[in-house]
Amino acid sequence: MAGASHYTLPLPRFDKPVKLLVVVAPYYRDIADDLIKGVRGVLDEVGAAHELIEVPGALEVPTAIGQAFRMSNFDGYVALGCVIRGETTHYETVCNDSSRAITLLGLQGACVGNGILTVETHEQAAVRADPKAQNKGGGAAAAALHLIALARRWGGVARDVGFRPQGDETQYAQAQDRGIRA
Repeated sequence: MAGASHYTLPLPRFDKPVKLLVVVAPYYRDIADDLIKGVRGVLDEVGAAHELIEVPGALEVPTAIGQAFRMSNFDGYVALGCVIRGETTHYETVCNDSSRAITLLGLQGACVGNGILTVETHEQAAVRADPKAQNKGGGAAAAALHLIALARRWGGVARDVGFRPQGDETQYAQAQDRGIRA
C-alpha cells in the first residue's frame, strides 16, 4: 500500500551499560557501510558500546553470532548483510538459511536484530541501507536493543528451548553444571 505510515517504537533506555556485537558480511561494501552507519547512529543515541566484526557472507553471520552467544559476554547482536537475487537458487538458500538461523538464535535467548537485506536489485538495497532513507541497519540495532530491554525486564533464569531424549536427565544435569546448553 503506497504511502502507508509505519510506527517505530521509541528506543529503550538502560540503567546499566549495554554492549552489542555487530556482525557484518561486507560482500556489497557500499551497502554494508551504510548499514553500519545506521547501527552506530542508533547505538550512539542510547549510549551503547559495540564491537564490529566482518565475516565472508550472510550464511556466516549467524554462525559468528552463535559463537559469540556461547563464548562471550555481549548483551545483544546485530546481523548485517545484503543478498541480491541472482540467476540461481542460491539466493533462496542464503536468505532462508540465514534468516532461520538468526530466528533459532533468538529462540535460544540471543537478542538479535536482523539487518540482512534480501532484495531484487542493488538500488533497492541502497535505499533500505541508507541511514537517511529506510535505515534498516538502525532498525536492526533498535530491534536488538528492545530485546535486550525485555531480557533485562524479565531477568529470570534462562531456560533451554528444544528437546532432549527421555532418560538423559543425569547427562543433562551435568551439562548444565558445566554451563553447556544441552
